[in-house]
Amino acid sequence: MNILILGGGGREHALAWATLQNPKCDKLIVAPGNAGIAKIAECADLNILDGGVVAQFCEENAIDFIIVGPEAPLAAGVADDLRNAGFLVFGPSKEAARLEASKGFTKEICDAAGAPTAGYARFTEAGPAKDYIRAEGAPIVVKADGLAAGKGVIVAMDEETALAAIDDMFGGEFGSAGAEVVIEEFMEGEEASFFVLCDGVNALPVGTAQDHKRAFDGDEGPNTGGMGAYSPAPVLSDEIQAQVMDQIVYPTLKEMEKRGTPYAGVLYVGLMIKDGQARLVEYNCRFGDPECQVLMLRLGAQALDLLIAAAEGTLDKARANWADDHAMTVVLAAKGYPGAYDKGTVIRGLDALEESSSQVCFHAGTTKGQGEAKGQVLATGGRVLNVTARGATLQEARDRAYAMAQAIDWPEGFYRSDIGWRMLG
Repeated sequence: MNILILGGGGREHALAWATLQNPKCDKLIVAPGNAGIAKIAECADLNILDGGVVAQFCEENAIDFIIVGPEAPLAAGVADDLRNAGFLVFGPSKEAARLEASKGFTKEICDAAGAPTAGYARFTEAGPAKDYIRAEGAPIVVKADGLAAGKGVIVAMDEETALAAIDDMFGGEFGSAGAEVVIEEFMEGEEASFFVLCDGVNALPVGTAQDHKRAFDGDEGPNTGGMGAYSPAPVLSDEIQAQVMDQIVYPTLKEMEKRGTPYAGVLYVGLMIKDGQARLVEYNCRFGDPECQVLMLRLGAQALDLLIAAAEGTLDKARANWADDHAMTVVLAAKGYPGAYDKGTVIRGLDALEESSSQVCFHAGTTKGQGEAKGQVLATGGRVLNVTARGATLQEARDRAYAMAQAIDWPEGFYRSDIGWRMLG
């Protein structure tokens, strides 16, 4: 098969790596890709938000299967355009992707499906939103309704922070994402990520993970897109996974099908777990980043077969085979992230890293240097590298991942030293 992956982050590098393990893959193109992806696949400079452009590229390159990595092209309807052009696509339709693109829509679906989640209210004006916060008190959660690159959620431990978040959102801090705001009750418990492949009717769990959102050790500092993750997440026991499938995932799929917008793709189910019960925090319509990195390292070649089954509507015949292993990824980010940071700094030591089927350095925000910097790898994003390793135990995976992190020479970067602390202390 000739396969195209849309995206250029750590998630897409992990998807590309897993895809290439499978003998079904004859040729792999990633658009736009990054410096790490360019070492293993062809990269194409393509506007991935324009379905017509992508469809034409697929025609010209005899593409058989397209994997849509990030949320932006899904929300733009690129998967619909490609399906309408006759291509096999992994990724939900624009209407189905509203499960991520609109927090309010997700709440509406949960209400209709009877899925357990936080109590909430929706607002389009600052005044009533502030009145609601004053009436409810803190802690409370304020969310921009639309896509805000993982940053439009404020967990306010005091009223002042919540009111300031309302000002920021309605003041344009998150662009059009903040035109509507959802305010939720604060849920206590342990957060975990559950990944389920869907084909519109059937659903297949494909792994659990826990992410570390705060920038610094000890879960201090601002929220980020994720500073590291590990899989599996023991807090998601078999019993809790069964509860989530019965009470949250299947009722959601039935409601989406009932509305004429069946959900096909990966459903990232963000959960809060307390007293042996899970409630939905949020849905995402793509693999989490950096959770995708640990899942792909554990799934390996079978990942492609499972994604194809989801796209073809044959998940009822598929199964995920898990080794009894663990994986961890540690994010190397640019100093200053998630605030302002320098771009174009040189990363050294990458060629000397020992990579294998059990440890890989996935690139996120990198590019190949040009001109005087030719041959060098430059940092271009906030989250730049994901050193990812597997082991028989989580401690073994952690030791391998941190050994890789320490071998990278990048003075302008930083990483947390305590990924996996919930399990390892």
